[in-house]
Amino acid sequence: MSDRHDAQRRLLLQGTAGILATGIAPAIHAQEKIVLRYLGTAVNQDKAIADKFKADTGIEIQYVAVNTDDVTKRAVTAPNSFDLIDTEYFSLKKIVPTGNLKGIDAKRIKNADKITPLFTRGEVGGKKVGDQGTAPRKVMFLEGEKSKVFAKSPTQFMSLIPTVYNADTLGIRPDLIKRPIESWKELLNPEFKGKAAILNIPSIGIMDAAMVVEAMGLYKYPDKGNMTKKEIDLTIKTLIEAKKAGQFRSLWKDFNESVNLMASGEVVIQSMWSPAVTAVRTKGLACTFQPLKEGYRAWAAGFGLPATLSGKKLDAAYEFINWFLDGWAGAYLNRQGYYSAVLETAKAKMEPYEWAYWMEGKPAEKDIKAPNGQVLEKAGKVRDGGSYEQRMGGIACWNAIMDENTYMVQKWNEFVAA
Repeated sequence: MSDRHDAQRRLLLQGTAGILATGIAPAIHAQEKIVLRYLGTAVNQDKAIADKFKADTGIEIQYVAVNTDDVTKRAVTAPNSFDLIDTEYFSLKKIVPTGNLKGIDAKRIKNADKITPLFTRGEVGGKKVGDQGTAPRKVMFLEGEKSKVFAKSPTQFMSLIPTVYNADTLGIRPDLIKRPIESWKELLNPEFKGKAAILNIPSIGIMDAAMVVEAMGLYKYPDKGNMTKKEIDLTIKTLIEAKKAGQFRSLWKDFNESVNLMASGEVVIQSMWSPAVTAVRTKGLACTFQPLKEGYRAWAAGFGLPATLSGKKLDAAYEFINWFLDGWAGAYLNRQGYYSAVLETAKAKMEPYEWAYWMEGKPAEKDIKAPNGQVLEKAGKVRDGGSYEQRMGGIACWNAIMDENTYMVQKWNEFVAA
């Protein structure tokens, strides 16, 4: 996906004071263009969001799309190469100690107090959710604007402001399986030999595997997101045995690959992402993002600011974050099956029937459409996983980077090569 949009965008300066402040001699059509370089994966780098923000504010977003690992690498090695970063919460343990991120001042974020308590307190509907792995609440706050350490309790300074998050599970083809699927252990059930697939991104794939290991009753992990070497060995051994027995049709790396495997029917059960399930359904095929009794593996991403950002660029970055939380972007992303940080403002920008379907788990009163107008679900359908409270309240663990990450990747590569 090419998500770089370099349309020429201009911002008219208000009055001569602004012109003089820039150090540019006043011209008849004095203009200054503010461009925010937005580093992240292609997931939220949507042209419609950049276009709408530009129409509302005159500020241009220039997308810099790289993969998850490269987002972290750039944050650590080249913090001057971007003005805004959109990264996963689990990467913060690598980035924050470098001092390359500026604490985001909650006092400058209009809707800071409305950010879902899932992030600030680890709660959904007043109940605590699973905390294994890098639960956002553990890394949400910094001790100060220039702090390199996480705060133990909420402070004025946030590491990231949430953009999107979700809780992942297995995708299945119910028309080809023809019986209920209720547990993660089904991924390694010999019944699906040669028709199962797992995600080949080590830090995420191993957590899916750990959900399976626990569901099979082989072992109970104190923290699936931070395994010991022994626990990694056990998890990988289980995967290698299954692979040698011919369980896996594929180990997929990218979104489109996962869609094609399911759409072709070569795979009937696999690690999957919600929008990929949607993509299979838009082809007119039965595909379910299956709620499982052991719960979900959750992930979350957010906006961060480089420590060196200052002046007009810093103001523009705050303006973007405030705009993003103001509802339009939240509603846009909710319609793709993601969840937004401030539910109240997103709700105000959605039709009541859309909100009822996406967030309340109610049957769709009308056809449900994607932001591009494509029909995602026919009237009468219910969203997989039910309501926001049911799904996000069912989190078992969060994506993480383990202390033994290097060892884990080495062992994972043994599984891939086996």
